[in-house]
Amino acid sequence: MRTLSLAPEHLAALRRFADEAYPEECCGYLLSPPPGAGPDEVRQVVDLVPAANRSSEERGRRYVILPEELRRTEREAEDRGVVVAGFYHSHPDHPARPSAFDQEHAWPWYAYVIVASGPAHGATRAGAFELDPDRREFEEIGLAVGAPASPPTVRTVGKAE
Repeated sequence: MRTLSLAPEHLAALRRFADEAYPEECCGYLLSPPPGAGPDEVRQVVDLVPAANRSSEERGRRYVILPEELRRTEREAEDRGVVVAGFYHSHPDHPARPSAFDQEHAWPWYAYVIVASGPAHGATRAGAFELDPDRREFEEIGLAVGAPASPPTVRTVGKAE
């Protein structure tokens, strides 16, 4: 099983982003060093980059990241020696589990962090998932929260509304 590792500051930022966007979904990117080999690798998130939720409807249940924004973020990440390792989004008033919509629109090899938010969930919860490329189903992966190897960053500059 793969594991995604977040610094405590990252988890706090994800919770803050979810609370600030509530009752709509927040979304953004998880950046990490390029992946190693093997199914048991730990992917250390080194930066969170917020994205604008461009969904034209049901923003409380859907998020959309525009392809040109993803390409721009990938280029910026590459310039820094990191990659887009996955995406995060919130589930207002729903569990931190992938929805059918999430599964239909996910890509294999990326990690997906989902944060449950809203009064129905009290303390915000989070889960991490990857899409199995053969079965086209999400599998839960480990989500470790601990001290990173290098100082974590959380982007808020340039956050589109």
